[in-house]
Amino acid sequence: MLHVLMAPERAAPWLALAFAIGYLAGSIPFGLIVARLMGRGDPREIGSGNIGATNVLRTGSKAAAGLTFALDFLKGLVPVLAFLSWGDLAGQAAGLGAFVGHCLPVWLRFKGGKGVSTWFGIAFALHWPAGVALAAIWLALARLSRTSALGALAASLAGPFVFYAFARFEAVLVMALLAMLIWLTHTGNIARLLKGGENRF
Repeated sequence: MLHVLMAPERAAPWLALAFAIGYLAGSIPFGLIVARLMGRGDPREIGSGNIGATNVLRTGSKAAAGLTFALDFLKGLVPVLAFLSWGDLAGQAAGLGAFVGHCLPVWLRFKGGKGVSTWFGIAFALHWPAGVALAAIWLALARLSRTSALGALAASLAGPFVFYAFARFEAVLVMALLAMLIWLTHTGNIARLLKGGENRF
């Protein structure tokens, strides 16, 4: 198959295609679909108002939240794996597109989730041992603080360093970019954490 290690002017269209397909996959609003199919209503009308797994959990269904997490994880994992055969840059472009699609889905007027589940899928696709390490960081911080947001912020911040430690240098930059985007989607959570008012579980 096509490999994107070519002249920039030839690679750009293929990277744009990878990003676009990743975006379309990422923009599928699984949280909304799952909640409605399982009779839990519209997650946009409760809690934080987004369609991610954490907010779907607030509908009162762990099953709906778990299924949402799995599907959001897959829409980060699958596009990256599909395009990695075209080269590392194509896989990363697809992952970045999936993340943006989840957070800014065109079908929901660009109001989606915060991207953590999809980010995990991207990390596992790029290098699964690094993904396991990041999941452990998230779990440890989430359990200690009883806040999902703190776990996500810590894990995303650690992302570039973990990939560097695993010698996956080609993915460090995209993990740094994704970390910045996750912190941007969590600005409200950060403000509540600083004030001690973040929701706990």
